[in-house]
Amino acid sequence: MQIVVDLNRCQGYAQCVFLAPQVFELHGEEALMFTPTVPDGQHERVRRAAAACPVQAILVGEPAGVGAP
Repeated sequence: MQIVVDLNRCQGYAQCVFLAPQVFELHGEEALMFTPTVPDGQHERVRRAAAACPVQAILVGEPAGVGAP
């Protein structure tokens, strides 16, 4: 699983940080840092974080080629 965060849309509400602290981290008051490739065991937390984002700035998906025949 991979994620992309639209940092232009992100407003620093930090809901993602509370729900998936191993993936998202807030530096200062508004600088969001994140791990683009989600570690094993964190997928459900990241899905919840994406759903909880008030401005829907987090996009969740699979890397290209995963599951391809």
